[in-house]
Amino acid sequence: MILIYVTYPSEEAAREISKALLEVRLVACANIFPAHRALYWWEGEIADEAEVAVIYKTRQALFEAVEAAIKERHPYDVPCIVSLPADKVQQDFMGWVREQTRTLD
Repeated sequence: MILIYVTYPSEEAAREISKALLEVRLVACANIFPAHRALYWWEGEIADEAEVAVIYKTRQALFEAVEAAIKERHPYDVPCIVSLPADKVQQDFMGWVREQTRTLD
């Protein structure tokens, strides 16, 4: 299992893309966090914007498919898509993640 951290410009974008990922069973769950301030370098200047963070729970083998699906729909030119390993996972929860996500056929 992995966690995938992604930021979006709005809750609407986060919800829309998260629903699309859930519908095709690329992720088992999406936790959408409230808007926060993000300061970062962009095109030679420091940007100060509101962003929404999402943490997805999925199988490690699905990362590339999740990444491609997000990039296809994401409004940013360079979206933040970061995989975080989940080395220790409660086994009943891991079983649920496996049941809710598809396998690569």
